[in-house]
Order: sequence, then structure tokens, then C-alpha cells
Amino acid sequence: MLLSRPKLIRGGVRTDSRKHPTADCPLVPIRPPARLFVSLAQHIGAPALALVEPGDKVLQGQLIGQPDAGISAAVHSPCSGTVIDITEHPAPHPSGLPVKTVVIEPDGNREWDPNLPPPLTAAAEQIDSELIAERVAAAGIVGMGGAAFPAAVKLTPDSSVQTLIINGGECEPYLTGDDRLMRERAAGIIDGARLMAHALGAQRTAIGIEDNKPEAIHAMQRAAESLGYAEVIPVPSLWPQGSEKHLIYTLTGREVPAGKLAADIGVVVHNVGTAYAVHRAIRQGEPLIRRPVTVGGGAVKEPGNFEAPIGAPLAHLIELAGGLKREPARILTGGPMMGQEVPTSAALAKGTTGVIALTAAEIREPDGLPCIRCGRCVDSCPMGLMPFEIANRAAAEDLDGALDNGLLDCLTCGSCAYVCPSARPLVQLFHYARGRHADNAASRQRAELQKRLAENRAERQRREAEAKKKAAAERRKRRAAQKQQEQEQQKPKEKEEEAEQQTAKHRAAPAQQQPETQPREQLEQETES
Repeated sequence: MLLSRPKLIRGGVRTDSRKHPTADCPLVPIRPPARLFVSLAQHIGAPALALVEPGDKVLQGQLIGQPDAGISAAVHSPCSGTVIDITEHPAPHPSGLPVKTVVIEPDGNREWDPNLPPPLTAAAEQIDSELIAERVAAAGIVGMGGAAFPAAVKLTPDSSVQTLIINGGECEPYLTGDDRLMRERAAGIIDGARLMAHALGAQRTAIGIEDNKPEAIHAMQRAAESLGYAEVIPVPSLWPQGSEKHLIYTLTGREVPAGKLAADIGVVVHNVGTAYAVHRAIRQGEPLIRRPVTVGGGAVKEPGNFEAPIGAPLAHLIELAGGLKREPARILTGGPMMGQEVPTSAALAKGTTGVIALTAAEIREPDGLPCIRCGRCVDSCPMGLMPFEIANRAAAEDLDGALDNGLLDCLTCGSCAYVCPSARPLVQLFHYARGRHADNAASRQRAELQKRLAENRAERQRREAEAKKKAAAERRKRRAAQKQQEQEQQKPKEKEEEAEQQTAKHRAAPAQQQPETQPREQLEQETES
């Protein structure tokens, strides 16, 4: 149920938005550069499986990465051209570790793949809800707000989902890509929201936009009224208002329990960019091969907003914005509050909302001074945690204590670090503790797996030993039975031989007495004569 008046979230900070350099810069479509580096792992979950090989000709929109089992997303070619390599390339990830990447050389023809699905022009309510989810999955659409979670997973029809919320907050400083998208393509966003609501079976749709974007609010309200769908609601400009859980609380007054998902309370949240990508996939049959991106920061000569092909190198995007006017102290993908530092050799991914080159004057390096227990981090935490306590536990390697104090509930939004007078590296400590926790969990899983393997091996050896013992006993039993049978068969033969011997003996007895009687008879005959 939507509230008649938005609620203010707990904590949070009011940052300097610094959106004015790009807020009035329209989205400029750009052509593919000389080479595109399309990562097969630019979404949450398992990387896609390459369907092409070096030397293959590809068409624009052609499927080049098949989703793997489980959570994964399809990857398509952003242009027509030739696959020149499939190699390891730095990913748009804070680690900068290389991932499998398809390197494509565009041919400039922009020839679309003829196998793309045909556009669906019927009203959203007349399209099968499962077909919408299937088209979204086939288009490789992921969360465009930065999370990059496969969107089709969150479009499965569910009778418990009552409300769809479209997130137009874009509360990160510097970023204005979503703002420009709402101003320029509001009707497409509203249509995409309607398609997603129908796929989910949601009864209500609300679009939350921060009140520091009056032009976007006006454009979206006008489109919603003309299409007779969705309610556009201005929300307070406060970091991190764009967080899923906090936007839900602001619009519905309901809190997502710890360890639960938004769907567990009957709400699903999607970004405005995701809604527009769904519109393009259903109405035009176009997969996700381009996205809005803001290129800005104090080190950039001509900040602006671009509609860039996936796989464009970050260095190329900075060149399109006039290049660098001074050496940047840090280059981020995303905003300065939650963005990650990456090398410029990395390429644009589906979840990349911005490329921000900051000067030394724009960043605040952590000093690492001792905590003075002022409590400002506690007041600013939107999750109601005690960041100083979590950081202290993490610094002391007390991971269990950090977990007990809500480490996994932390958004790592940076509000605590933003207000900390000691400039403590709070977020870095949280990331460190989470990494250690993940390593320990992985080690426990490996240990459990090894234990199960050892137990299975011991059980298998026991069964094999018992089987061998049983087989040996069976063999002994068969040999004994065979021996007994042979003995029983031998007895009649022995009896027959003995009988034959007795018979032969009896027959031989008279023959032995013959020489004694013969002379006596002869003697008698001779006497009578």
C-alpha cells in the first residue's frame, strides 16, 4: 500500500550533488570505437559462455554469450564486425582482475541480426506474462542502477507481489544519466514499467524520483497521465534515498526484514533504465547493447551524458568528453559514494552508470585518526547500525564481533565515512571484514567438502573391503562345496574299483590252486593203470 505522503528515512546525509555540469547535457548516441571489449562477466552470477571464436563475423544484436546455469545473463554484440580475439581483459571491477572478454572490431555497417525476435505491439495486458520474462532474459537485461542483477529473475510471476516500484532516485553525486533518460524518454519508461507490472501481476506501480530533478518529475508525470498508468512520487533528496530498501520504506512505510528480500513483503524494485531497456526489448526486439552513462568529474574538460555501446573502453568515453584537463587523483565507475576505482583500460559494462574522474580537491583521503566517539556515524547510518563499533571490530580482526554488530546489514553507502571528523576509512574496513568473512566461509566450505570427500572415501573403502571379504568367503564356500561334491563323486568310483579288485581276486584264486590238483589227478590215473 502506497503512502499518501512519503516518509523520511532514518539517518542519511545531504551531499553536494554536483550534478549541474551534466544535468542539462542531453544523451548523445555515440558510434562504436575501433575496438569493443565485451566482457562475459558483467553481471551478478556466473559468466556467460562464449558462442563465438576469433575470426567469426558477428551482427549487431547477435548472441555471443550464452547464459550459464543458475544466475547469469546473455551477452550480445553491440555492433556488426569481426571477433578478433577472446582473451582476458581488465573488468570494470575494483579488483581490476582480468575476465574472459570478446574483442570485436566494428565494420561500420550496423547490420542487425535477422534472428532477433519480432517486436510485440499489443497492449501490455494482452501479452503473456511469461513471454515478457522470456524476452527480457533473452535480451540480457540486468539491473541498470549498478547492481547488474539479471532482471528476468525479478520478473517471475508471483501472487504475493502487489507493488512495483520504479527507482528514479539517482542520488549519487555527479550522475545524471537517469535524469536525462526520464526527461527525454519518459513514455518508453512508463511503457516498460507497465510491461513489468503485468509480468509480475502487480496491482500498483509507483515511480519515486528525488525532488532535486523537477524536469524529470514533470516529464514522467506528463507521460504517466497521457498513458493512464503509474503514479510519479517526488521523494526527499537524501543519500542513500535510492537504496532499494529505503525507497520502499519512503513510499510504503514498510521495512524489509534483515536477511529478507523486497519480494518477501510484496514489493519489487527496478531502475528506470531497466524499465526503458524492457520497453526496447519488447517493442523493438532489441537486446541490451547500449546504455546511458555520465562522464564527469573535475578532471574532465567537457562533462556530458552519452548513450554508449557496451564494451566501449573507459578511456574512449573520457576522450569523447574532451579528455582530461588535469591529472585525476581517482577515476571511478559509478558515483563517488559507492563507486569503485578502476583502470581506464576497462570497458563499459551493463551496470556502469558513470565514469567520474576526480581531482585531488574533490576527494577526501582517509587520515586514519583515532575515533573520538562523537556518534555522527551512528546518526547518519540509514540502517541504524553503529559503524564505529563494526570498524573497530574489523580493525581488531574480530570478525564475529563485526558480524554480531550488523556487518552484513551494512549498505556500504559511505554515509558514516562522509560525516566522520576523523576521516576514518570506515567503508574500507567494512569491505575488508566482508572479504575476510567471505574467505573464511569459502575455507569452511572447502573444509566441509574435504571432510565429506574423506568420509565418502572411507565409507567407499569400507564397502569395498566388506565386498572383498564377502567375495572371498563366497569363493571359499564354493571351493568347499565343489571339493565336497568331487569327494562324493569319487566315492562310487572307489567302491567300483574295490569291487572290481575283489572280483578279480576271486577269479584269480582257482587259477592259483590248479597246479596243486593237477599232479594228484595224474598220479591217480597212473596208479589205476
